[in-house]
Amino acid sequence: MQTETRTTVDTISGPDGQLVTVLRFSGDISSSSREPVLGAWQNVNGTGPVLLDFSKVDYINSSGIALIIQMLMEADKTGRKVAAFGLTPHFQKVFTMVGIAKYAGLFKDEPTAVASL
Repeated sequence: MQTETRTTVDTISGPDGQLVTVLRFSGDISSSSREPVLGAWQNVNGTGPVLLDFSKVDYINSSGIALIIQMLMEADKTGRKVAAFGLTPHFQKVFTMVGIAKYAGLFKDEPTAVASL
């Protein structure tokens, strides 16, 4: 049974004091996650870097990956820097295979991702 996708938005300070938006996802990410994923992205203000927190995501199917790619392509068009963290080793491999790593750095945890900015 699929778990509903939830997204919370936090703001933290980056290494140089700049504001960094963190989209924290939880549950499963699939075709029914359009609003929690893309809706959250569209509500991110400013032009600063964004972190994607997948540490509480249980499952991502191919439709969910397509939503993430769409979000990252929009970030790329505006030159916005994006980093992701909290992925299981399996999903790190999948993200790399489908080319997501070209659009977002993939890191094991939040401190490492923040330091990359």
